Amino acid sequence: MSSVKKGLKAIALLEATKGLISVLVVFGLHKLAGQDIQLVVEELLRHSHLNPANHLVQEVITEAGKVTKENIMFVIAGALLYAAIRFIEAYGLWHSLVWTEWFALLSGGIYLPFEAYELLTKPNLLTAAVLLINLAVVGYMYRVIKHPPAPQV
Repeated sequence: MSSVKKGLKAIALLEATKGLISVLVVFGLHKLAGQDIQLVVEELLRHSHLNPANHLVQEVITEAGKVTKENIMFVIAGALLYAAIRFIEAYGLWHSLVWTEWFALLSGGIYLPFEAYELLTKPNLLTAAVLLINLAVVGYMYRVIKHPPAPQV
């Protein structure tokens, strides 16, 4: 297997993992429908012995508070749509479909300015790691598109 195919498969696994996490979020939200999700998340984080003063923990609690009985179905629909897109992208990359190479480049590139802004305004290790991983994916996809491997005969 060529190194390009190995790289595409690695990115496909990353995208499939994002889709799987999104599906798990959907199941969690479905199970929590009708409950005060912010209280449930606070209890889960407290049980996990995470520092409640941590910026990332506060961000999770704040975002959980935005999910209400009235908008939970929209959040679930959005998460399912995101998961479907990630799974389609993963399938295409796994099978070396050229259009998904472009899709991966563009979908990764769209997030870069937001991730850079987040790192500048609220620097933390997770934000830096996400930005670096996304930069690596976008850079790799650019290289694959700009310099495609010679066809196998």
